[in-house]
Amino acid sequence: MQTRFWFGILVVFLMLSCNQNKVFDRYTSVKNSWHKNQRISYDFTIKDSLQPQNLFIKIRTTEDYKYNNLFLIVDLKYPNGKIEKDTLEYKMAKPNGAMLGKGLMSIKEHKLWYRGHLQPFVFSEVGSYTVTISHAMRALGEVLAINSLSSVLDIGFCVENLE
Repeated sequence: MQTRFWFGILVVFLMLSCNQNKVFDRYTSVKNSWHKNQRISYDFTIKDSLQPQNLFIKIRTTEDYKYNNLFLIVDLKYPNGKIEKDTLEYKMAKPNGAMLGKGLMSIKEHKLWYRGHLQPFVFSEVGSYTVTISHAMRALGEVLAINSLSSVLDIGFCVENLE
């Protein structure tokens, strides 16, 4: 009985210590399809304008995701009202079609760099930020966006302190 108690304490300690570097981490479910007009937004607060951070966009898909890439439009709104808009492309599958990302079975989590991968990213202001994410996928040779991106389950955003 005492062994179980200490094992439980160890598990709780390990779970808490693994998340100490996360400043913000959230997901929004899109129920297996992400509509082109559905913008996913997250509000988060930065309390330190000196600490370097890594920013990630996190996408959960099924293995049925039929594209080898993903185009996103990401807006980052600063406390002073300034908005930075990025159009980003991410590889989602290997050339042979095998999905990238982590996960067992048919669900894969893709942790995609947004800021901090080329050089340390430091928020320039303390305060409330908003990040907004939408997809910009188009079928090959088509001008119009794909109406509904299937096999996408969740869209997330994460801010982590550098270790």
